Amino acid sequence: MDQPSAFYTQVDEHEFESTTATSSPWDESLQHGGPPAALLAHVIEQTPGGGSGTGIARITVDMLGGIPQGRMRAASRVVRPGRRVELVEASLTVGDRVAVSATAWRIVTSPDATREQAAPAPELPPLPDEQPQEFFPGTSPEWGYGRAVDWRFVEGGYAAPGPAALWARVRIPLVEGLETSPVSRLLVVADSANGLSGELPLAEWLFIPPTLSVTVLREPAEEWLWFDARSTIGPHGRGLAQATLADRQGLVAAVAQPLLVAPR
Repeated sequence: MDQPSAFYTQVDEHEFESTTATSSPWDESLQHGGPPAALLAHVIEQTPGGGSGTGIARITVDMLGGIPQGRMRAASRVVRPGRRVELVEASLTVGDRVAVSATAWRIVTSPDATREQAAPAPELPPLPDEQPQEFFPGTSPEWGYGRAVDWRFVEGGYAAPGPAALWARVRIPLVEGLETSPVSRLLVVADSANGLSGELPLAEWLFIPPTLSVTVLREPAEEWLWFDARSTIGPHGRGLAQATLADRQGLVAAVAQPLLVAPR
């Protein structure tokens, strides 16, 4: 099976068409949450604002139901303008329904302003050799989104319940013909925290994240991201998936997803 050239093709200034690289592991007619989250980050980064040199410092993405494959129309606006801090919202509409929305705080970036105060970079495990790409039990090895990312596990795995630690690299561009920004690359994989670290067998349990929140300390400096993910199950049918993402220069971002946990 050939790999698509990108997660999306751009139809016009505001419309994008999804490819099979966005597909959900459970239903090929739907999209995995990672690519739409990354596309919203792309839209937000392209939105003119009042301050120069600002970048996404926190983005929250809300999945308003299943995200259909096909054409999506993007819209965005600055909600709270500011020279150093501003709030932007964006949405992706399919037909007449908003399928995904996001809000993001953009904060001014001052290169090296706090380098002497920054936490030292952690020592990370070496990148493993290329591994067979094994996904959830019962999932096709041709799963579009799964194949579009190079997953190299150090601990855990898609088929192994519990925490996971791995290196991940996005194989294809977000939008065909455009360079993918570092934050968009980060968002492609961030929504996988719950799937990578599920504590319960997927054949027996659902753990559904309706939203994703990512706090970005800085843009990734490398293609490969270190992904350390774990989930916690509470006593009342809810859970929490959390992850930290880093590169060789240090911490990049923190991820949090609330979970609906229920028997299938």
